[in-house]
Amino acid sequence: MRAVGIILAGGNSNKMRELTHKRAVAAMPIAGSYRAIDFALSNMSNSHIQKVAVLTQYNARSLNEHLNSSKWWDFGRKQGGLYVFTPTITAENGYWYRGTADAIYQNLDFLKRCHEPYVIITSGDAVYKMDYNKVLEYHIAKKADITVVCKELGPNEDASRFGTIKMNDSMRIEEFEEKPMVAQSQIVSTGIYVIRRRQLIDLIERCAEDDRHDFVTDILIRYKNLKKIYGYKIKDYWSNISTVDAYYQTNMDFLKPEVREYFFRTQPSIYSKVSDLPPAKYNPGAMVKNSLVASGSIINGTVENSILFKKTFVGNNCVIKNSIILNDVYLGDNVYIENCIVESRDTIRANTRYVGENGVRVVVEKNERYAL
Repeated sequence: MRAVGIILAGGNSNKMRELTHKRAVAAMPIAGSYRAIDFALSNMSNSHIQKVAVLTQYNARSLNEHLNSSKWWDFGRKQGGLYVFTPTITAENGYWYRGTADAIYQNLDFLKRCHEPYVIITSGDAVYKMDYNKVLEYHIAKKADITVVCKELGPNEDASRFGTIKMNDSMRIEEFEEKPMVAQSQIVSTGIYVIRRRQLIDLIERCAEDDRHDFVTDILIRYKNLKKIYGYKIKDYWSNISTVDAYYQTNMDFLKPEVREYFFRTQPSIYSKVSDLPPAKYNPGAMVKNSLVASGSIINGTVENSILFKKTFVGNNCVIKNSIILNDVYLGDNVYIENCIVESRDTIRANTRYVGENGVRVVVEKNERYAL
């Protein structure tokens, strides 16, 4: 392959509230049995990119655990491989990653040792399928310095939480505004970029000399009139999960048949680390409608329009509606949950009721069960 991959998975999103108190955004569970980073890793593997670096930092333990074997995404080869980089104290540097450009700068030796002419940079917190080769071909055809993959949001979607883009007729980016107060455009950056490897090294080194640390602000926006930066529009499904509402909605999208068909039954596949768990068990009296129930779960109550992750136990006479129950949750008898996200490894006591009345409610019980 002509490109090396970099997945930026170190960021902390305060908009995820309690959900990121103990895990990175890229490690957030998606659609019953995946994690957010699986989508970027699978796209890299399916695009035949053999060498991929994941830059982790914030709350990285569960993410690093998830990435402890590269075989799940078919990176366990003699050539290439999966590299996980965390901030390292050296004689020259004692900082954590201070931004996306600084994260790449602190691992610049990795890029300098590579031989591939191009770099695909992507974030680890988006749910999508993409063949990066098509973007690379477009990048080469346009003779672009940088190509930004972008998507046009619907008229009712909030574009202000992304970088908004305006392009001319030849798709060259003329305006780029990062997280504006009021969005002037519904075309947003997806956080996926293609750039020549030597040019990236040069731009990152210049950033570091000027004590600048952010890839979007200090490279894309700063150089938009000096470099040829083009947009590549996608029409397929793409969703970023960096807020509680967006995370909830992305998971709920998997209850739509067309989204499930696209991700689960259409090639190329999305891969994840596999747990050896028995199939879900539905006891007499259980009733499940339009829901995803992951392996290892035991259902005794009623589940409607919900997603239950691995090893969920639902007690007698429980009712779960329009909710997401994360991994390894125990729900006692007669529990009622609606419009909620229940944090993993929680025990919800019998006869309790949680309802998200003004939007999605995040339920965190401070009674974690620790394995012996």
